[in-house]
Amino acid sequence: MPVTGGGPGGGSAARKESAALRGLLRMVTLLTRQDDPDAISQIVASAVQSLGRAWIEGIFLDGRWQDSPAGRAEDARAGRPATGPDRAGAVQLPGRPWAWAYSLSSPHGPSGYLVVGAAAEPAHEQKLLLGMVAQQAGAALASGRRQRREREQAAALRAARQELRRSREIHDRLTGVALGSEGEAGLARAVYELTGRAAAIEDRFGNLRAWAGPGRPDPYPRCDPDRRARLLDRAGAGPVRDGARLVSVARLGEAPAGVLALQDPDGTAADAERVALEHATTVLAAEMARRQSLAEIDARTRLSLVVDLVAGDRGRAAGALSRAQALGYDLGRPHRVVLVALDRPGDEAGFFDAVSRAAGVVRAGSMLAPRLHDVVVLADTEAPWEQFRAYIVSELRGRSCRIGVGGPCRELDEFPRSCREAELAVRMQRTLGGPDQVTVFDDLGVYQVLATASDTSAMERFVNQWLGPLIDYDALRGGQLVLTLSEYLGRGGSYDASARALSVHRSTLKYRLRRIREVSGYDLSNPATQFSLQLATSAWSTLQALRQQPGTR
Repeated sequence: MPVTGGGPGGGSAARKESAALRGLLRMVTLLTRQDDPDAISQIVASAVQSLGRAWIEGIFLDGRWQDSPAGRAEDARAGRPATGPDRAGAVQLPGRPWAWAYSLSSPHGPSGYLVVGAAAEPAHEQKLLLGMVAQQAGAALASGRRQRREREQAAALRAARQELRRSREIHDRLTGVALGSEGEAGLARAVYELTGRAAAIEDRFGNLRAWAGPGRPDPYPRCDPDRRARLLDRAGAGPVRDGARLVSVARLGEAPAGVLALQDPDGTAADAERVALEHATTVLAAEMARRQSLAEIDARTRLSLVVDLVAGDRGRAAGALSRAQALGYDLGRPHRVVLVALDRPGDEAGFFDAVSRAAGVVRAGSMLAPRLHDVVVLADTEAPWEQFRAYIVSELRGRSCRIGVGGPCRELDEFPRSCREAELAVRMQRTLGGPDQVTVFDDLGVYQVLATASDTSAMERFVNQWLGPLIDYDALRGGQLVLTLSEYLGRGGSYDASARALSVHRSTLKYRLRRIREVSGYDLSNPATQFSLQLATSAWSTLQALRQQPGTR
């Protein structure tokens, strides 16, 4: 740049040029400290104005205009076209005597132009200075972009590290819940502590199983079944919003097993809360699978223990006491074996579940095992047996059942005997006819004595001696004279009670009694004869029951 010397005018021009250079150096210093495009634009605009009667029309950067915050911004917007220059050099702007585009491009920097306008074409020296301004502005913009990118990358890295730490914290806390077998209550508490939001765990039907945090509803709201089904289906792929909460579904296989709900009334739950909810749902599914597995093992252990105890096989029953203790069950208490038998074999659907629920209601016992046509219950209390049976019938929706209650057993080797007594009580019911009911072996009276006789040959001879002709008559003609005689004598000779028990008309009963007198030749009004015949019919009923196989009609 030429230096003017000598006269006063030359000195003035030199001073101006020197001032312009000093201003340019200050600008360069300021630009090196900036990374904000607006601040750079402001400094550049000030530098352009300081160089003489020129102003910045705008900065065209990365395909769009960046307004200058200084000077003639409004005039510049009015005078420039919508699209910017496509190369450095002179540009045409309406109402501008002179306009020039200076390149801002630099390696790894932005692509654009600094557009300057003036009332007249500046001197050559001013053009050089404007070019230097544009060069420094481009370098500053490139540096600022690089610094912003580095800050953004650093911020993203910090956020990723923070998210990783948060995710690890969530993982470690919830894994500790799973390994510590803290259950559903511990899981809900952990979610509340991790998110600061109240957490609820529900079963698939919407019943509350655990709650942690403030604001627990009382009573807990019930969910409409159809709406609940839609919610479970909607939440199959991950957490969804359900009113004022986020909901996630724990599944076992394809079936929903439970729901974890995070209270979020203001809708501000972020990614961290969703991560905690999703991870907690996985833990909940594992907890439910574990509990289901334990329940299945417990049920199988209980079933095998009951079957082994009543089977009478000492080898199979060995270790029963220790197995019961492992289940937390006390076999040392007095028990009775109770059999619940369906009146019509083949109706077993839901039978065991009905008996199990009824046993829980009347507290008849918790040790049960299904067999082919009946269910064995080890009763550790003197339960209300008629109530027990009524509850089962209501659960079976009209299907009927018979119940036999064996005698008490206080030692492990007495369970088979109590089971045989319960079986005999059921068979005596079926042999004697009448409606389904409860029969307690201890209440069988003479039948109990007869059934426990070790040798039945004398009983058979006694039956044939007194009832032989009637038995033959029934076998030949398909009659029911022996059963009729048994019911008549067992009800003290009452016509009405006997007819009701046999489900026949009173006249039919009288006809049968007349045939009994004719076939047997006995006088039914003789007290001694009545006693012998009642004993004989009781023995006949007992023999009939003893000849039946367990579980048959």
